[in-house]
Amino acid sequence: MRSLIEGQTIKFSEQIVIQEANITNEKFFSYVQQASNWLENIGLNPKERLMLPNLGHPQTEILLYGIWNLGSSAVLGLDEVDHKLKIKYKVRNIIDPNTNLFKKLKKYSKTFEPKYKPLLYDEAIITFEKKHGIRLSHYNLLINACGLQKGIDLSSRSRFCCNIEFGTSCWVVLTTVLPIYSGCIYDTIKPDLTFGYSKSDYVLRSDLRYIKSFNKNEIAICPENSAALTIGKEPIHLTSYKTFNSFIRIKGHSVMLGYLDDMINQKSYTNRGLNIPY
Repeated sequence: MRSLIEGQTIKFSEQIVIQEANITNEKFFSYVQQASNWLENIGLNPKERLMLPNLGHPQTEILLYGIWNLGSSAVLGLDEVDHKLKIKYKVRNIIDPNTNLFKKLKKYSKTFEPKYKPLLYDEAIITFEKKHGIRLSHYNLLINACGLQKGIDLSSRSRFCCNIEFGTSCWVVLTTVLPIYSGCIYDTIKPDLTFGYSKSDYVLRSDLRYIKSFNKNEIAICPENSAALTIGKEPIHLTSYKTFNSFIRIKGHSVMLGYLDDMINQKSYTNRGLNIPY
């Protein structure tokens, strides 16, 4: 992720990436650098897990890239009062959800020298949107964004927005990774296309039992496969699936690093695939 945003800044520094706030790639990268400096100043270290608060768009997205740029991972969907899980999985909760990030970042340098540069297969996020924590790597998120872009034939400089709740891996891929990866513009004012759970150009569905009857504009969402599994009935790039009476088996490059619970992993990974009950 660090290389992605740095590369886009070098190639397309003056191109707008977030229309609403008039943020270019260069400005976005500067905010990310400042966010990493701020996070380091308040005590976050590389390879640590940090609870990601919802600071609103686009501050949350900037903060998430700042976490990755520092070499840490973000945790989403974990209940604020679940102290036992935070302790068990060593999750730090050091950011007030009422923080004005732009105000905090003003005094910090736009240059950041990371002590650790995360690798593709390092943990990027943990999501608790399901009962069990799901670990996703930087590669998982990037390849899923790539599969989405190819599946819907998303052209560079297209304008899109999403009506997706914060705190899911789908939110991460669609609102945080895809705009940067695809060279598109996240535009809530006059988007060319929209993603959402209803009344959108692309409708997101999680009822995988009925995947064989999905329409071409319906995207199957599966957190264990990072976010998107299919566009209509067709699996995204580098992904495959097979349905059974009580579960779906998925394979491919977007399949998660694993659940946090090793016992569940042992039961779920069989026949060279991941079995997910409906």
